Amino acid sequence: MSEKKLPLSSEKLLALGAALQTPFYLYDEKAIVENARNFQKLFSWVPGFCNYYAVKACPNPTILSILGKEGFGSDCSSLPELLLSKASGITGEQIMFTSNDTPDEEFIEAYEEGAIINLDDITHIEALERSIKKVPELICFRYNPGPERTGNAIIGNPVEAKYGVTADQVVDCYRIMKKKGVKRFGLHTMVASNELDGTYIVETARMLFELCVRIKKEAGVRIEFIDMGGGIGIPYRPEQDGMNLEKVSLGMKALYDQIVVPAGLDPLKIVFECGRCITGPYGYLFSRVLHVTQKYKHYVGLDASMADLMRPALYGAYHHITVVGKTEKPLDHIYDVTGSLCENNDKFAIDRSLPKIEEGDLLAIHDAGAHGHSMGFNYNAKLRPAEYLLKTDGSIVMIRRRQTYDDYVSTLRFEGALVEV
Repeated sequence: MSEKKLPLSSEKLLALGAALQTPFYLYDEKAIVENARNFQKLFSWVPGFCNYYAVKACPNPTILSILGKEGFGSDCSSLPELLLSKASGITGEQIMFTSNDTPDEEFIEAYEEGAIINLDDITHIEALERSIKKVPELICFRYNPGPERTGNAIIGNPVEAKYGVTADQVVDCYRIMKKKGVKRFGLHTMVASNELDGTYIVETARMLFELCVRIKKEAGVRIEFIDMGGGIGIPYRPEQDGMNLEKVSLGMKALYDQIVVPAGLDPLKIVFECGRCITGPYGYLFSRVLHVTQKYKHYVGLDASMADLMRPALYGAYHHITVVGKTEKPLDHIYDVTGSLCENNDKFAIDRSLPKIEEGDLLAIHDAGAHGHSMGFNYNAKLRPAEYLLKTDGSIVMIRRRQTYDDYVSTLRFEGALVEV
């Protein structure tokens, strides 16, 4: 069972909700730091262990900087993410740049920043050379195991995935790059998303360990590190248990001693690129109730919408909801909790048991610290909400201001701009 806590007392949150314009995001720095340190400690046996935080989960430089100070790197897949990492003090090989239908200018920036370049396809070897006019000293390839593994419900079947080099291509990728003069090599995969079964992660380690042995035998290449990807989930529902990471670590250690050490591959660095399990539980979306209505069902209408948090509408995902100040009240009313977009799937919850809700109530939507604000959009010209950080000393600071109408129209040209061809 997972306990759904609020970061402050109800009294303080109600006062905060009265002082700030809703909706807004709030992140808990102390909880994030403690969680990051615990994650590092669990894998302290790993040579050179590092978690490359997935920037896409929460691309705010304040959050990235906090994690960078804890020894985290960043996992990037676009030029802006590279630049955000650099602005947050994360540079060089602390950046993992994973290629995915990548423009030349992004390869160039990643190379110039000294990031680890993780290629997604065998044809990207030529694309990389064309863009940077050379080969880097260190290269990594993303591996797609195809029918060897079954992806989980979110990430899908590897055979159907657009990502990664195949089992038939992977050894050739390393042969080619060795011949071109690359000196250092990594191996990456990503076969799960929001997974709570730890055996899935352990078996991924087994797959990569065994593949390292194969690559050494068939290509004469010693893999310097394996990147396990992300995919470690969080218990969004109160009745769920989180992944037992201690058990995962012990399982990986046993496989390391069984496979890696006898093959002469020790030390083999192991890294992750987790985002969700690092910050997800420690971010909250706060929203004000605008209307409580009865049609064929009972509806609670918020000033937030799926433009602010799209996971429930996109995936049918569950996010726990707390009515601030009513945590002791019985959950004796059934509501659909909705936003104001012109889309009927703009719902945060369907048939959710909650206490009696009234106009003006403040609702906290839990587990919004990853893939929350970052997945927002401007449909219906909805303006993006502000982000705040609850610092370890108890103070609250704005780390992203609310979007304004002027921001929204800043890229428009009302009279049109002539394009010369």
